[in-house]
Amino acid sequence: MNKSIIYLVFALSFTLWNCKGNTQDDHTDHESNQESTSAKKEESQNKEVELNQIQFKAANIKLGALQKKNLSDIIRVNGQTELPAQSQAEVSSFLSGTVTQIMVNLGDKVKKGQVIALIDSPEFIQLQEEYQISKNTLEYLELEYKRQQTLRAENVNSEKVYQKTKSDLNIERAKFQSLSNRLKLVNLQPGASATSLRILAPISGNIATMPVKIGSNISQGQSLFTLVDNSQIHLDLMVYEKDLPNIQVGQKVSFNLTNINKSEITATIFSIGKSFEAGTKTVIVHANINEINENLIPGLYVNALIHIGESTVDALPNDAIVKADGREFVFVLEQEEAGLKADHFHFQRIEVKTGVSELGYTQVTLMEKLPGDAQIAIQGAYYIQSHLIKNEGGGGHAH
Repeated sequence: MNKSIIYLVFALSFTLWNCKGNTQDDHTDHESNQESTSAKKEESQNKEVELNQIQFKAANIKLGALQKKNLSDIIRVNGQTELPAQSQAEVSSFLSGTVTQIMVNLGDKVKKGQVIALIDSPEFIQLQEEYQISKNTLEYLELEYKRQQTLRAENVNSEKVYQKTKSDLNIERAKFQSLSNRLKLVNLQPGASATSLRILAPISGNIATMPVKIGSNISQGQSLFTLVDNSQIHLDLMVYEKDLPNIQVGQKVSFNLTNINKSEITATIFSIGKSFEAGTKTVIVHANINEINENLIPGLYVNALIHIGESTVDALPNDAIVKADGREFVFVLEQEEAGLKADHFHFQRIEVKTGVSELGYTQVTLMEKLPGDAQIAIQGAYYIQSHLIKNEGGGGHAH
């Protein structure tokens, strides 16, 4: 019996000792796993990649340093290019007729007063006839009035005849003046004669539409041409209610037109609307374009930036920044191999925090301190990143 108790106590002691040893081993393994995970995390934040000379040139990689840029506090808005009413014109005729000549083509630039079409119009011929008849009648009535005035002074004729002559003269004068004005409206000076009605450009600009052709029968007031003067083109920007308190006349606006070129175009706010656009909570803000590109036309959609303040910050071109694992990085060339003549280029991936982005540049804050002359891949960074990912997957040189 005593021997059984001794054996039982011995077995329990051995079991407890064995469990304690296993617990210590598990704890040691857990600490080892934590250290390994921490090391991997550190490694993922600080990676290097090596390129040879051929890869460097093929990727068209360019190096540069951090730049100081005046990046603005901005409000992003949408809008389009517009023309004021006084820079657009509908060309029509005051008389009906048939188009016999067209002197312009779509897109042609014309000057104010230039003849752009001729129309044969019976009404135009009749108007000239009525004017000439009225002119001759007026000359006769003026002489007759003077004669009746003399006779009345000598008490030869009656007051009734005198007043009738005076009335006829005044009526004819009014008719003659009306016919003279109508001739001016159809671009003919009173007293001159013409067989065809001339259609003149009312403003300088370009022919935008031309819905007629030779032989077209036109009626009074029908549209013959549309002219636009794009030299007065401006921006109509849609600003939301929450941004309105920050908008002021005189603020700078910048925008790009990707369908024309990628150069920056600037404008200046000159007017702010006083009511909301129908069905929206936006107000139209008008901005004059500072240097008008000849390719600008009305109706172009734009994404614009309204600058409401400026600050000088460290910035890099957008192409220098890559995104990976939900973070942002740049690639820095190791100092000892910063020369472009090196056979191999070692890049270190450095994490950055980004801020304001404007017209191709982004504010960056480096998460590690670098020398002032550090060379950063400002072009080709995505190639370096893809090379890094490829090497990690294939076991290449990336450490």
